[in-house]
Amino acid sequence: MKDRMKAAFLTLGCKVNYYETEKMMADFEQHGFQVVDFHECADVYVINTCTVTNMADRKSRKMIHRARKKNPNGVVAAVGCYVESAGKEWEKDTAIDLVLLNSEKKDAAKRVISFMRQHGRMAGEGTQCTEERFMQEKTTSVRTRKYVKIQDGCNQFCSYCTIPYVRGGGVLSSRPAEDILQEIRQAAQLGFQEVVLTGIHLSSYGADGSDDKSQSARQFVWLKGAPLVALLQKVNEVPGIKRIRLGSLEPRILCREFMDGLSQVDKLCPHFHLSLQSGCDATLKRMNRHYTAAQYREGCDCIRCYYEHPAITTDVIVGFPGETEEEFETTRRFVKDVGLAAIHVFPYSVRTGTKAAQMDGQVSPDVKRQRSEILIADAAELKAAYAEWFVGKTENVLFEEVRKIDSQCFLVGHNERYMLFGVPVQEARANGYHENQIAEVKIGRRNCILETP
Repeated sequence: MKDRMKAAFLTLGCKVNYYETEKMMADFEQHGFQVVDFHECADVYVINTCTVTNMADRKSRKMIHRARKKNPNGVVAAVGCYVESAGKEWEKDTAIDLVLLNSEKKDAAKRVISFMRQHGRMAGEGTQCTEERFMQEKTTSVRTRKYVKIQDGCNQFCSYCTIPYVRGGGVLSSRPAEDILQEIRQAAQLGFQEVVLTGIHLSSYGADGSDDKSQSARQFVWLKGAPLVALLQKVNEVPGIKRIRLGSLEPRILCREFMDGLSQVDKLCPHFHLSLQSGCDATLKRMNRHYTAAQYREGCDCIRCYYEHPAITTDVIVGFPGETEEEFETTRRFVKDVGLAAIHVFPYSVRTGTKAAQMDGQVSPDVKRQRSEILIADAAELKAAYAEWFVGKTENVLFEEVRKIDSQCFLVGHNERYMLFGVPVQEARANGYHENQIAEVKIGRRNCILETP
């Protein structure tokens, strides 16, 4: 019996990409492929790329070339945002056999099979791999947590971002509620206990129907998250699902009406990722963000009216064009005053074709690096302060996997606030803890708190 062809996948970037990779993996399996880890020898390598920063572009290229080096005879398919933004530039990269745009991901297996047949690659001769080991990357979601994409497209057109152009050109698209619920019911039957609802601009769920920026913006504000709340209330009723988590939210959605609705969804985790980007109003205006620092703070205050010690996390860009030292210090003061649980810090990355790329006052790489280091240090202090609250408390931890940390093996998992906790494996097994189990764990400073959101 001839061995099945092997396909390996690697995902870079956002949760939507992880969701779409899972869909592609299932599609390849249905077409007879065996899905293997990305560091293994395979006939096909599919790299689901990201283009949100220059660093993401470089990492996408790096992993494409790693795949080619691993198996010179294999098929390397570059998929998604990086190759979509690169246009015809990818044709110069000899490591790439096949490019699939975001709209073509649903047909990935068919497209790869067609390519392999055209080039005589269906006999399995593509498995002569080199000895080089791949860097370990997370290639799939753990089976305890299921990403579910409910929305696509973004029409916010921030001045630094290319995503609206590579994800539908500013047109919003929401999946029908019943389609989403059917996928979640199937996930529950497969044993998933937590679902994460994701989208390119999740807060716009239900605000479809127009690519006119001003009309869509008015519709988004008027809706006040009502379609998303209605969906969450239905997901809350799905048997077997114990937790519901949300992807990144737009700060403007956080009004009383929205939070009143969320508070009735008892399975919803009190973990809110609210993209900030800057705590300075002048910088936010140049970024074409559609809120002020005061509005962002009001949103955080609103969340805290409904949830005790919620995990509020964010992204911040430092060194945006025109950012002065005073503006940077304003952002530093703001994130400290708001008391965030975690901050992902990014130095501004020039994206060709965006308005920000043409702005005066481009900040030097050295200054961007210095400001990044300063804000990362501030973020570490905020993380530690947030984590301290859990010491001595009993938390519900959804255990996911065994992980080796500093030469010791832990059974690790997350609580509702997406804090990562670990229990030494021997102790965990003695207490009857196992993967895909929600268990009460007494949190101690010495051996439990591993990571904040």
